[in-house]
This record gives sequence, C-alpha cells and structure tokens, in this order.
Amino acid sequence: MSRLTRGLALLFLLALVGGGVFWMVTAPKPLPEETFAGLTGDAARGEQVFWAGGCASCHSAPGAEGEARMVLAGGRAFATDFGTFHAPNISPSEAGIANWSVADLGNAMMRGISPGGAHYYPAFPYTSYVKAAPQDVADLHAYLATLPADDTANVAHEVGFPFSVRRVLGGWKFLFFNDDWVMAETQDETLARGRYLVEALGHCAECHTPRNALGGLDTGRWLAGAPSPDGKGTIPNITPAKLDWTDLDIAAYLTTGFTPDFDSAGGEMAEVVQNMSHLPEADIAAIVAYLKAVPAVE
Repeated sequence: MSRLTRGLALLFLLALVGGGVFWMVTAPKPLPEETFAGLTGDAARGEQVFWAGGCASCHSAPGAEGEARMVLAGGRAFATDFGTFHAPNISPSEAGIANWSVADLGNAMMRGISPGGAHYYPAFPYTSYVKAAPQDVADLHAYLATLPADDTANVAHEVGFPFSVRRVLGGWKFLFFNDDWVMAETQDETLARGRYLVEALGHCAECHTPRNALGGLDTGRWLAGAPSPDGKGTIPNITPAKLDWTDLDIAAYLTTGFTPDFDSAGGEMAEVVQNMSHLPEADIAAIVAYLKAVPAVE
C-alpha cells in the first residue's frame, strides 16, 4: 500500500469516526419515558403555569389584545442575530398541538425536541423550562386543551445555513444546555419559589442576561441586562446593582406596570406585566425576594 493510499485511508477513518461522534453528540435526547407516568393534569393549576410561563406573550397572534390573547395561533416574529423566528400555533387544533401528549409537551419544553424528534431553536426558552416540574407541564397541557382552537398554519423560520440544519442544534445544546440552577439551593420556601418562577417558568434570564457569540447565556452576568435581540435598545439590569426599588415598588411594577417615578412598562415588558398580574400575591412576593437576593452585577 502506497503512502498516499494509507493517508487517504486514515483520513477516511478519521472522517468516519468524527462523523459518528458528531451524530452521537447532536442526537436529540428526550426525557425518560417514566417522567410523566402517573401524573394527571389539572387545568386550574395549569392556568397559573400558563401565566407564569408567559405563553400568550409569544404564541398569541401579533397585535392580539384582551380575550384574543387566549387564541394561541402563533405568528409573532422575533428577530435575532441568527435569523427571524416565528412563534408556532399551540392552540388545541390540528394546526397546533391537539395531537400532542403530555410527554410531547414535556419534551418540547424541557428538552427542546419536537414530537417528530427534531431539535427546536432556543428562541423557544427550553433552556429555562428544562427546570420545570413535570406536574406543572401536565397541568399546563390540561389547561391548553381548554383554550380556543385556531387553524392558522405555522410560519417557517427565516434562518440561514448552517443554523438551518436542525441537527447542528444538538451541538449547541451540548455546549450550553443544562438544568443547573444559577442561585444555589436554598431552604427558604419563598426564595425557592422565587427561584423557580424566575429561573424556570418565568424565563426572565432569556431577555435580561447577556449572551455569548453563539447565543448561550452568560450566567456569570446573570440578569445584568443585555442588548435587545432586535437591535433596538437595551434590556435593563435587574440585579440589586441597578434595581434599587423597594419590595413594594417591584411588586407594583410587576402587577401594574407603573414605576416609582410614574413611568410605565412598554414593549415586551408590558406583556410580561399582563401575565404577572394574574399570579397570586405570594408568587409576586417570591419573585421580589429572588430579585433582592440574586448577586449584584455592575
């Protein structure tokens, strides 16, 4: 065998091994089958999960107000450095998620995987929802089934190569996707609830934490503010370094949208306030406790 032939054979072998490693690393990794075994969803509890998770903020139709926000027909566009993503229909229709099981919803929210086994883009905040409790997912599934059905077709994402290759997202998950809590374990029930609402269901970091060049959250600057994904303005720092309002001020802002200076929330935050206004006072107090306890980042 000549030196050239041996070299080509070695390159082929390396390519084969590399391809195999890539295929294994980037493969979708669904939840264990027993994750939702024995769980029964409760729609009343699911409504609270719905508001805490901000589902209507992304999945209602563009410009929807009032009761129209409960029709989760999708279609809103979210511009980012990696392309423009369009929220899908998650209403209980054939065009939406009528045929999804609790496990399908769980794998979408907690693993970023579609019922067909494809990776979802992290514009859908499964990087936060991964910490959701399975019971909350089951309850949300029950509540979503009670909402109006709509047959609006999904709009395709506008994403260029190589991000248009879904399998590549498995590599992104390998680098940046985990279920670690940012705030250390706490025995305080209020603070633990606040951590769950902020870090998991509320996915506050998805907007308020800066990202690296590949779109992964910079957890070392947790909630320290970030450029708006659409390039228009800045999302504020909400650590104690900048958010120096009283507990009552923060609670009032989250539920009414009014600041201590009588300004009001706008843009995406106005929708967050609409969601938060549906939460019980104890949950708002828990969120306030978390924001007061999180490390200050200048």
